[in-house]
Amino acid sequence: METLFILHGWGSCAENWKGIKQSLESKRLKVAVPDLPGFGQAPPLKTAWFVDDYVQWLKDFCETENISQFFLFGHSFGGRLAIKFAAKYPEKLQGLILCAAAGIKPKKNLLILAIAKIGKIIFPYPFCRKIFYSKILRKTDYLKAQGIMKQVFKNVIEEDLTPYLAQIKVPTLILWGEKDKMTSVKNGYLMKEKIKNSQLKVFEGIGHSLRRENPQLLIKEIQDFLS
Repeated sequence: METLFILHGWGSCAENWKGIKQSLESKRLKVAVPDLPGFGQAPPLKTAWFVDDYVQWLKDFCETENISQFFLFGHSFGGRLAIKFAAKYPEKLQGLILCAAAGIKPKKNLLILAIAKIGKIIFPYPFCRKIFYSKILRKTDYLKAQGIMKQVFKNVIEEDLTPYLAQIKVPTLILWGEKDKMTSVKNGYLMKEKIKNSQLKVFEGIGHSLRRENPQLLIKEIQDFLS
């Protein structure tokens, strides 16, 4: 029986993937969807983790659960972790699925930097700046993060994983929504270019969450790739 390990996105949890897990397991597939440290029912982090800490955690988790060979699926933040894991531990993977994966560090946005400076000048108190940023920039993962997870967010987005893409040798499926406003579809094309043994599928009318917007399509793509 094949094993699929799913890494959820930032701010998500295993519970959100319950339906996908059940549907895939009904097709004679073993699926592992744990809460990543700091999310869901997992214990809160005591220190601000980096990408490498999550990658080491995944390696340790698989060894504890005696999962030696598996397919790895990562959505958004989970895709960021999956990229580095696949580059570092290719011997553990039978295949990789990156869905709207984060990891490509964007160029600095001069408009965002200007807004940040204006906010500090106009609103000297942090809580006022938070309201200002949320109105101008809308809700972001950073603004929604609590406590130490704000620093974790800063840590993980600071690392550009582009250099690791060419190191990925396992068969890779890249899934992206054409209307994704969180992680640009341009990143999907870049990943396709850098990862040699890969294929990219872009879906019209889909945004950042294929799981929510068309779960049956996601299930089919996973099944087809694993078969």
